[in-house]
Amino acid sequence: MPVPVRLFQAIWLLVFAIDALASDDVAPVEFSPAKVFGQLPAGWTLGACSAVAIGPADEVYVFHRGQHPILCFDSEGKFQRSFGDDEIHTAHGLRVDADGALWATDIGNHRVFKFESAGKLLLTLGTGQPGSGREQFDRPTDVAFGPQGAIYVADGYGNSRVVQFSPSGAYLREWGRKGKRLGEFNLPHAALFDPQGRLLIGDRENNRIQIFDADGKFQQAWRGPAPYGLAQDRDGNLFLADGRANKVLLLSQDGKVRQSWGGPGTAPGRFSMPHMLALDSEGNLYVAEVNGRRVQKFARQPAGR
Repeated sequence: MPVPVRLFQAIWLLVFAIDALASDDVAPVEFSPAKVFGQLPAGWTLGACSAVAIGPADEVYVFHRGQHPILCFDSEGKFQRSFGDDEIHTAHGLRVDADGALWATDIGNHRVFKFESAGKLLLTLGTGQPGSGREQFDRPTDVAFGPQGAIYVADGYGNSRVVQFSPSGAYLREWGRKGKRLGEFNLPHAALFDPQGRLLIGDRENNRIQIFDADGKFQQAWRGPAPYGLAQDRDGNLFLADGRANKVLLLSQDGKVRQSWGGPGTAPGRFSMPHMLALDSEGNLYVAEVNGRRVQKFARQPAGR
């Protein structure tokens, strides 16, 4: 007698989940139920939330497509300040460097901005016009911080390349072009250096993470989910936002799926295009949703709880 399709799918998913958890001999990461994060001033609303980043004192920065594009909250969600109205056109990626400065990628005016934590503009990369020259971007998506303070820009929707700059913003090198071969990209959407000093690039439309050294030499590729966003916790665990599957995944050090959370929907713990994500010093997870127009917080539970 044939096995019903739904039963077969359920068995397959169960086997996949067991295999994923067994791929790494590490205890599962547990979170409490999700809560919508952030208390906005009266009359303010969130647009599409494209990114979230964590400052040195666990302040939470939310990057969204609307007025007051960069919002700062304390760790409890109390509003602190906002900035970026004079610079930002269309929010995309947001990162905080080792000195507490914020780096924002803007796909509307093809620029990368560096802000002081209080909002003062410190540096601008890009001319404001799309292009492939050394001083231009075409809808840049994310920023990673490499050795000796080097800046790596995933550039992005138009150019399908990675561009490296000195800490002061001087052009150093670039690599990549549009394609499916190793070292090529079809939308480099997320960028992150891991504790091993590897540069991870979320090659979104190719459904893979490509890994390079600090000089841009290709090392390996992990195929699987669509990497919209990448983030790490205090222990070096790698989290991935898959905006296509509406899930957040925890990956092992060799790129295998260990755990997953979510699924499509608007209920707490579900997602509507999770785009980018971040973790604070306590391991709490924050997920920015484009279509959901919110940031959800998942509080880390103590191990063995």
